[in-house]
Amino acid sequence: MNAFEIRGGKALHGTITPQGAKNEALQILCACLLTDQPVTLSNVPDIADVNMLIEVLEDMGVRIERPEPNTFILQADNVNPDYFMEAAFRKKSGKLRGAVMLAGPMLARFRKAYIPQPGGDKIGRRRLDTHIRGFEKLGVTFNYDADQYLFTLDGSGLRGGNILMEEPSVTGTANLVMAAVMAHGTTIIYNAACEPYVQQLCHMLNMMGARIQGIGSNFLTIDGVDALLGCIHRMRADMIEVGSFIGLAAMTQSDITIKNAGVKHLGLIPETFEKLGIQLLIEGDDIHIPAQEHYRIQKNIDGSILTIYDHPWPGFTPDLLSIVLVIATQAKGTLLIHQKMFETRLFFVDKLIDMGAQIVLCDPHRAVVIGHDRQMPLRGTDMVSPDIRAGVALLIAALSAQGKSVIQNIQQIDRGYERIDQRLNALGADIRRI
Repeated sequence: MNAFEIRGGKALHGTITPQGAKNEALQILCACLLTDQPVTLSNVPDIADVNMLIEVLEDMGVRIERPEPNTFILQADNVNPDYFMEAAFRKKSGKLRGAVMLAGPMLARFRKAYIPQPGGDKIGRRRLDTHIRGFEKLGVTFNYDADQYLFTLDGSGLRGGNILMEEPSVTGTANLVMAAVMAHGTTIIYNAACEPYVQQLCHMLNMMGARIQGIGSNFLTIDGVDALLGCIHRMRADMIEVGSFIGLAAMTQSDITIKNAGVKHLGLIPETFEKLGIQLLIEGDDIHIPAQEHYRIQKNIDGSILTIYDHPWPGFTPDLLSIVLVIATQAKGTLLIHQKMFETRLFFVDKLIDMGAQIVLCDPHRAVVIGHDRQMPLRGTDMVSPDIRAGVALLIAALSAQGKSVIQNIQQIDRGYERIDQRLNALGADIRRI
């Protein structure tokens, strides 16, 4: 079953709970390699990217138990470091970006690692320079095999060092932190990413016996230790799912409550959706989005057109710009979307234009959306999901559209969203796998 068939135009109603955070899970699973003791993880999302990484860990020799749904006990007491040289590893790891974060813990514990060409979404060039240059500052040397697209890292000289990151990369920061926690001496990382995913990783590592200071800031100080212990850790709610559900409610004029949304960890997400005119009622750790017939995009204080752009945390996450773009098509007003980080992430707007949206793609990074105020409802059509976030944005568009839509290549959506069709159908959506 490789496609969704959606009959749109239905208002949804009810309560939905976001899955565990995908990006956090990928980091946390890699961190389990840092100890030979059991690590218990709960609220792990049952999605393709996470399941693929768990497969890779099992192939490496990590023992994994599944005592209940979304809970795993991992014990890396018999890891085969040479598995990384096998073709099976390169085939699997090349399918997801998260495999790059195996390098940090492998360097820390076994003093050697391998990094294949990154997989994942085709949303633009994703360099490994931040990872490799950071490792070099920790005394790691590397060799690159251009034929195999494989970096071989030698961590025999792993030691603390001062790292000024050229960009606050989330995966780069996670990789360097995991390498540094068992390096000899003290490591300072400046311009580190401080997203909630990285904060969660650092808190977990400290529970395991690491010594990390500055959590939540872009300045981390890490004193290396000789060994780490096991721990129990629970994933936070996926803030990208929370934002997706807010957008879904607005587009479909639905009354939805998002339970256990992790409100205090959402940063600018609620405020950004409120700028689009969406009413949000915060009730403890829940978010209630009442049905709204209209929502109006705010203007800047000087009366100019509002711009929403991505920025490293605590700025607005790039993973929700696709959702914001779709929401704006049915708002009242005009919005400029500026996607700074990835050069092809806006290339799905042609599908929305086919559905009747008024969008001008200015260049690979910017698009102007002219809101219909629901005067020109989107119409159903056939389309293909290019990546995880665009795929869900198209799903939201289809759920609000008149008539039937078909979305192909839904493996992309399944990579990041757990049983999304079943969960939305429980609220009254009409989504069928075909």
